[in-house]
Amino acid sequence: MKTLRLILGDQLNYNHSWFKDTSENFIYFMAETKEETSYVKHHIQKIVGFFLAMRNFADHLKKNNHEVIYYQIDDKDNKQSLEQNLTSIIKKHQISKFEYLLPDEYRLDQKLEAFCNQLDIDSSSKDTEHFYTERNDISKFFEGKKEMVMEYFYRDMRKKHDLLMNGKQPVGGQWNYDKSNRKKWSGQVEVPSYKNFKKDVSEVINQINKSYIKHFGRINAKSFSWPTSRKEALDVLDFFCKHLLPHFGDYEDAMHTDENMLFHSRLSFSLNSKMLSPNEVNNAVIKHYHQHQDQIDISQVEGFVRQVLGWREYMRGIYWKEMPDYASKNALNNKNKLPDFYWTGKTKMNCLNQSINASLNHAYAHHIQRLMVLGNFALLTMTNPDEVDAWYLGVYIDAIEWVEITNTRGMSQFADGGIVATKPYVSSGSYINKMSNYCKSCHYKVKAKEGEEACPFNNLYWNFLHEKQDEFKNNPRMNMMMSLLKKMNKSTLENHINRSQKIINNPDNF
Repeated sequence: MKTLRLILGDQLNYNHSWFKDTSENFIYFMAETKEETSYVKHHIQKIVGFFLAMRNFADHLKKNNHEVIYYQIDDKDNKQSLEQNLTSIIKKHQISKFEYLLPDEYRLDQKLEAFCNQLDIDSSSKDTEHFYTERNDISKFFEGKKEMVMEYFYRDMRKKHDLLMNGKQPVGGQWNYDKSNRKKWSGQVEVPSYKNFKKDVSEVINQINKSYIKHFGRINAKSFSWPTSRKEALDVLDFFCKHLLPHFGDYEDAMHTDENMLFHSRLSFSLNSKMLSPNEVNNAVIKHYHQHQDQIDISQVEGFVRQVLGWREYMRGIYWKEMPDYASKNALNNKNKLPDFYWTGKTKMNCLNQSINASLNHAYAHHIQRLMVLGNFALLTMTNPDEVDAWYLGVYIDAIEWVEITNTRGMSQFADGGIVATKPYVSSGSYINKMSNYCKSCHYKVKAKEGEEACPFNNLYWNFLHEKQDEFKNNPRMNMMMSLLKKMNKSTLENHINRSQKIINNPDNF
């Protein structure tokens, strides 16, 4: 009698304790299904990336003497449904027990729990052994506190896991070097060429198209650059440490037309698919820093560790604490449609043109492009967070709901009413101009406040504050901007409001 073990597409943990046992008692099952490619419309690179990573993982298990049943998307036995595939295999192989790794998406967690409840064989679940924290650790940490401030959680994690610590004190004497991570890049430091694996993925694209899977975005079928095996993921980590880490923190928030990725690690897909663990990534980065302290400032390393140890674990904890209600939160009651140009990149606003086309070309944009350009515009135009969520979840190769929805519906769109962020992340064009060169070659003028040549962000910003006065009147972090709004010349405000309505009603004309 055998045990069937399920591995989902984002559970590719090569070092999981399951795989230490190579006895013949276990069958591992993995499948590419239409069900998992259609709950939102996905970027073609995201589908290709996950399919290839899953196939490489299955091959690795087979080479290590594990029995594996793997359904490619066009396999004749593939019923394209998780439950139907599992039911068929359990019957066909006379399975006596079913085991699965705890999903990181609420949707799949509920689905597998319900599936197990109707089975007439034993079943059990096990942790993925990936994260630093367990699902409910955030709830325990913030129990009894009015606000769930990430910084406090982050410092506790640094102490608990002894990362960048000198006894009880942080290495360098400061916990957070965020103020050092805001430099504008203008070519003063050369950006190394991205490590491109140049894989031919024509065959898998053909399988996807023949299976009638809807997708969007762009792909070079002869030169797919994302890592899809543990070896490739480790190569990306090594490349980051040696070539990008020395300037990562400095230009973490910078944007430029010539360098879309700058010094960002490109490790998010490897992490979120679990080909790499956050602990090994942090340890590699910190080890490299200690070996090259004469070349790398602590601010570069702390900025990276804060994202992986702090922000990533924090967002996952918020997700499990607040779901399922979190997925329908719309605290600002925003209802507008996402502009069509989010799917095409065709807009005269250069910052949006650059950020959207980067997303369509690479299935990736870094966090400031996602937050302060794409998310900023969606929020200022009061777009329905459901539409924003669906776009972000589909377009980015690293987007798994637990990390996407908390960043998008929470931090970016303030739809959760302040659970993640204490104020909305909105700005006029001045912030984008400060952190990029986008405005220099834009159709609009960032310094123009009124008129048809004015940057639309300048009008939308003040219109948004005007529209949401009631929602922000008791938010102390918005007091200064609300005070400036009240002092604004009535004619100027009216001009902002009138032009904003034109933009909101016909965003694809701008």
